[in-house]
Amino acid sequence: MDRAKTALSEGSIGSDFLQLDVREAPPGGLADWLARQLRAAIADGRLPVGGRLPASRVLAAELRVSRGVVTEAYQRLIDDGHAAGRGRVGTVVVAAPVLPPDPSPDRLFPEVITALPGVEVFDAMRAAPARIDLTPGVPDLTAFPRAAWLRAERAVLDELEPSHFGYGDPRGAPSMRLAVSRWLARNRGIRVDPGEIIMVAGVAQALTLVGEVLRQHGLAEIAVEDPSSLGARQHLHHCGLATPPVPVDDDGLLVSELHAPAVLLTPAHQFPMGVVLGGERRRELMRWVAEGGIVVEDDYDAEHRYDRAPVPAVRSMVPEVCYTGSVSKLLAPALRVGWLLAPPRFRDDLVAAKRFADLGNPVLAQLVLARLMETGELERQLRVVRARHRRRRDAMIRAVAAELPGAVVHGAAAGLHLTVTFDAEVDDVAVAAAALAEGVKVQPLSWHRQRPGRPGLVLGYAARTATEIAEGVAELGRLVRDSRP
Repeated sequence: MDRAKTALSEGSIGSDFLQLDVREAPPGGLADWLARQLRAAIADGRLPVGGRLPASRVLAAELRVSRGVVTEAYQRLIDDGHAAGRGRVGTVVVAAPVLPPDPSPDRLFPEVITALPGVEVFDAMRAAPARIDLTPGVPDLTAFPRAAWLRAERAVLDELEPSHFGYGDPRGAPSMRLAVSRWLARNRGIRVDPGEIIMVAGVAQALTLVGEVLRQHGLAEIAVEDPSSLGARQHLHHCGLATPPVPVDDDGLLVSELHAPAVLLTPAHQFPMGVVLGGERRRELMRWVAEGGIVVEDDYDAEHRYDRAPVPAVRSMVPEVCYTGSVSKLLAPALRVGWLLAPPRFRDDLVAAKRFADLGNPVLAQLVLARLMETGELERQLRVVRARHRRRRDAMIRAVAAELPGAVVHGAAAGLHLTVTFDAEVDDVAVAAAALAEGVKVQPLSWHRQRPGRPGLVLGYAARTATEIAEGVAELGRLVRDSRP
């Protein structure tokens, strides 16, 4: 007999704790229902961060369900990063879910997802309310290492000289550039002198600085992969650069089709298709650089890998490459901290561009990050979130197989997103727009194409729980089925 029915037959109506009532649980779904109730209570503050959950045997007795139901629900919160087992202390709330913004009654949200997105589209997407956000590019924000950050910040402030609060080197704090050089050597195989590193406000600023300098050097265009990041292209267009598309196949960019003087690449995990730039293509690219070509390498999420060996950065083999990365996918985009490796050809101009942009990044955040890098705390954080992201990636693959049969999954071996493609009958813009109307955010693959290609969706999984992923993909499956003629 179903556990919920058993509880009802015994006369149980619930618990004083959060006014839980097992009669509200769907048949056969007690643990899932309980996990949702607890997650909602954490999100709205009824269960504060630092608060302790009831002992599993106590709550099970109050609800008159088996203890296994409660322990399974608690384990789901632990897997999601919202709770942690603390031995004798019990299960403690450690992080609140990130909720979408509430729709303001006096604010109208115009149609966000259209076939021709404007420059404001990503701001509009972030502001649009949704119950399940599967847009790509965001790590698990609940996993931000608050305790480690606070410890590092206290240690930094205890040691900080008054001079550090003044204007500094526009390239960034020397200790941060040293820490980044060591981080890149350990994790990306890149040997670089700290003097070649410019700290920037994320990859977005790096692309803007590079775009400005390329224009100063007389370039009018920079080739991009097709498909490629719509956001990156928007930054380059803002700098006055054209972005001619170059096809991508299973081995990455078709270097033989590269005719522009410069190219922007995501070789370790191509966005959005997830392929790796193959060995022969890398050799072709090296020959192209030797003939004067300019490569800008966006190494946006190479640290997150699950089913494959590490892929070396192109910059580790070609010192002339402009290389950029950030902690947006490692910790949080809100930190706005990244780095740009400036080859000799453009170094002085890039430093000048950074100087006139903002005089340099905020120093305190740099010093804290440097300490996290140097103490090994950032590697520990990466191991924690990599395991969690893998579980969520697996949940999305299972959901796609169940709800989107016939869809082809791309790029699942690494990163924080995967892409699914459909046959030509599916209008991915229409599906994404309908999904947003139903409270599920995704990006249509056609946004990231400049040339015709198979329709699809780009789906982020890192910031959502397995349950949310399953619910969101199920909604997408229904919409795709309804969209077919």
